[in-house]
Amino acid sequence: MSRKSRITPEEALAYHFEPTPGKYEVVATTPMATQRDLSLAYSPGVAVPVEHIARDPGLAYDYTVKGNMVAVVSNGTAILGMGNLGALASKPVMEGKAVLFKRFADVNAIDIELATEDADEIIKAVHLMSPTFGGINLEDIKAPECFIIEQRLKELCDIPVFHDDQHGTAVICAAGLINALELSGKRIEDCRIVLNGAGAAGIACLELLKSMGARHDNCIMCDTKGVIYQGRTEGMNQWKSAHAAVTDARTLEEAMVGADVFLGVSAKGAVTPEMVQAMADNPVIFAMANPDPEITPEEAHAVRPDAIVATGRSDYPNQVNNVLGFPYLFRGALDIHARAINDEMKIACARALAELAREDVPDEVAMAYGRKLSFGRDYIIPTPFDPRLIYTIPPAVAKAGMDTGVARRPIIDMDAYRHTLRSRMDPTASIQQSLFARARQAQSRMIFAEGDDERVLRAAVAYQRAGLGKALVVGQDEDVKRRLETAGLGDAVRELSIVNAANSRHLDAYKSFLYKRLQRKGFDQRDVHRMATRDRHIFSALMLAHGHGDGLVTGATRKSALVMDMINHVFDARAQDGAVGVSALLHKGRIVLIADTLVHEWPEEDDLADIATRAAGVARSLGLEPRVAFVSFSTFGYPVSERAQKMHLAPDVLDRRGV
Repeated sequence: MSRKSRITPEEALAYHFEPTPGKYEVVATTPMATQRDLSLAYSPGVAVPVEHIARDPGLAYDYTVKGNMVAVVSNGTAILGMGNLGALASKPVMEGKAVLFKRFADVNAIDIELATEDADEIIKAVHLMSPTFGGINLEDIKAPECFIIEQRLKELCDIPVFHDDQHGTAVICAAGLINALELSGKRIEDCRIVLNGAGAAGIACLELLKSMGARHDNCIMCDTKGVIYQGRTEGMNQWKSAHAAVTDARTLEEAMVGADVFLGVSAKGAVTPEMVQAMADNPVIFAMANPDPEITPEEAHAVRPDAIVATGRSDYPNQVNNVLGFPYLFRGALDIHARAINDEMKIACARALAELAREDVPDEVAMAYGRKLSFGRDYIIPTPFDPRLIYTIPPAVAKAGMDTGVARRPIIDMDAYRHTLRSRMDPTASIQQSLFARARQAQSRMIFAEGDDERVLRAAVAYQRAGLGKALVVGQDEDVKRRLETAGLGDAVRELSIVNAANSRHLDAYKSFLYKRLQRKGFDQRDVHRMATRDRHIFSALMLAHGHGDGLVTGATRKSALVMDMINHVFDARAQDGAVGVSALLHKGRIVLIADTLVHEWPEEDDLADIATRAAGVARSLGLEPRVAFVSFSTFGYPVSERAQKMHLAPDVLDRRGV
């Protein structure tokens, strides 16, 4: 297990100082280049939306940034694990929170630090400024003031008010617990749950789990003085009292005996191996204390290999990370102009996260984390950089908000909304969406030649599950099944069609076809038999040539030139046959086609004109209007060389052809 890379104080300070102090800036989204632009942005043009909003306050969502703006509010009394360091000292944290909103959900956020510890003053200040924002995120405010402030602001404000230290942790904890219990074969209604840490996060976790079905009588909460039981008076308040249990247990150690679930939001080392040993079969342990957990996964697994363990750290599997929740909760709430974020929306978020963790993980996520990720005991919660979060979680939150009546502006077309979310975070998504739509309409049978490669298998499963068409995987049955199981896609075995020479009734026809092509090129029938039965690229090409598939995906495990040599045994795909290799580059919302990247090694000007024509045809087939640039040197052809000269001549060839 790799540990976190060390960050020095110097690095941290440099990050916050350069290139400019702080972590974000305000950038205009409208033109500001001319006097007319200024007149529209401010006086006199600004008077028009002012009058409209005065008549109908709801129009503020249309004519201002209100609908995509969140206030991140703190007084610095509970900064991370550092305690009460004051409002100004909390500013780097709040700026960080603001940029997380932007990075993960394209929500604009402004940090506001209030220099007071008086709950009434904070309530008044936030209420007075609430018309500016579409939502309020409270942060790093100590208990019990945080409970009072949040509850009162919810009553006063007609926008979502959300204390992330409480509810963000609760939502991600709930998401992970849904999957952990699924893997353990347990139901939340039947589980004995022990929670250590009766602060804001702990109380919120238990409240949310109870709203999801956990029974009050099965839940025991502990604080620094032990079990919170009915009749206890020392160190109690109204929020703790609501969770007081009828139990004879008085210590955490006693409470842990026979427990199914442990939730920790307390301190390093609070749980001992002996406590874990005393838990029920297949225990679930969420040791979420930061920066170090109540017990490490290594310590827990040493005594209970059957345990499912989650922590708050990124260097262990199953990280309970609030960034999986708050950006997407607010995104969904803002997009329906919600009056609140209620329990139903939080539960919808948790369930959507749990369901996402059960799906196949994209390759880019696996590569980013340097390991294979598939649903199981070490992967019960999605990773923060999973690109699917933005279009999976907000729709679930928005739907729950609409179903519970807190939406001012319900979303009519949820599919269009998901597409908008994809495009919002990834401009190339709109291009991909068009391609996917056409692919779904075509329903092509796609041959995946390299069924012994996990990347290819994942692509085949994704192709079929996305409804793009039928995936035909070339490989040995047992080998494909084994690799699918290794990739965490064992359930896909029943979905894919596995084809090979041994199970193909067309093998004789394939060999006859291939022999006719190659008999005058030095190949006898034994050579042809060996090629058709042992080379997956040739076998796949033969399938395509006989109409037993509509397209072929190959070249993932071998160099493209070698694959082309194999394919040319079946097709005429050489330069002299007019074949062209085209690569697609998606970058910053644009798709650029680059040719020839495969077939022509030393093209003449006529070849370049042919390449341009063929590539333009590919562009049109993708729904693009082709504009061709002939590129050689980055110095506009100087110094003069044969290669650069050909680029000058190729457009003339196209002109003569009337293209």
